[in-house]
Amino acid sequence: MSTNSQDQEIDLGQVFKKIGSFFQSIVDSLFDAILFVKNNIIILSILFVVGAGLGYYFDKTSKSYTNEIIVIPNFGSIDYLYSKVALLEAKKKENDTVFFSNIGFKNVKDLGKIEIEPINDIFKFVNQNGSGFELIKLMAEDGDLEKIMESEITSKNYPFHLIKFSTSEKTDLSKTIQPLLNYLNDSDHFKTIQKQYLENENIKMRANDSIIKQIDKLVEGFSKSVVSASRIDKMVYISDNNQLNEIINTKNGLIAEQGTLRLNLINNDKIIKEISTTINSLNSKGLNGKRKFILPIVLILIFIVIKFFNSFYKKQIAKRNLA
Repeated sequence: MSTNSQDQEIDLGQVFKKIGSFFQSIVDSLFDAILFVKNNIIILSILFVVGAGLGYYFDKTSKSYTNEIIVIPNFGSIDYLYSKVALLEAKKKENDTVFFSNIGFKNVKDLGKIEIEPINDIFKFVNQNGSGFELIKLMAEDGDLEKIMESEITSKNYPFHLIKFSTSEKTDLSKTIQPLLNYLNDSDHFKTIQKQYLENENIKMRANDSIIKQIDKLVEGFSKSVVSASRIDKMVYISDNNQLNEIINTKNGLIAEQGTLRLNLINNDKIIKEISTTINSLNSKGLNGKRKFILPIVLILIFIVIKFFNSFYKKQIAKRNLA
């Protein structure tokens, strides 16, 4: 028993000794850091000031602006839209300034990355497509709904899409936005489809207006006959209220359809219809606007690494000399 007790006391003593050594190493390291700062305070201060100054200069001269356009691709032009934007990005990577100048872009050298992405709106997709809800339900049975919503097949059918591009200087509508929209809407094929579509819409609206006028005449004639009958008989019996209700419901449906058709004419006046445009939003992602804080830290870390390597090198040389 006594032997076991002594062994336990020895083990505990070693544990406490190791713990004490660990904390002592932390204290020593902290003190070494304080001495390092004290011995190199002038150099560290200079590096901090130089880094902050350079960072401030780069932040001021290397700004990046984000520009966004929300668009609706009409007449089944979704794949056309994505291919046109992909071509723009490819030409930008090739630095084909002639191509951009020919389609009306100004200050092409300021133009950055161009990309497009769908605006995830599953509810509008379901509402605009009669079979959309059943399709989503069917697809969700065999996979994750969130992944299905974000998949290329589904997302390309969303009504709204976001075109984004960056510029190194502030731009305006005439320099980039309007040339971009003109380029996207330059398609003889879709212009022909648009012309026929708008013609069909106008024919439908004229037919609806004609039917509404005929319904109004029917209702007016019915009202006059009711008034005449009431004067003679002093009592009116409407034998076919259901037919009258159907006629009125038909008129209401046609009026609602006319409103939808008028909105369609507004939204379909272009192949790629711009909904909203936001330009010259200062980009604060990544290093943008943060160089004044990052560069001083980077310079100081480089200095510390060099000093550490120099100290390590001298110690290894000393060991070899002693050997």
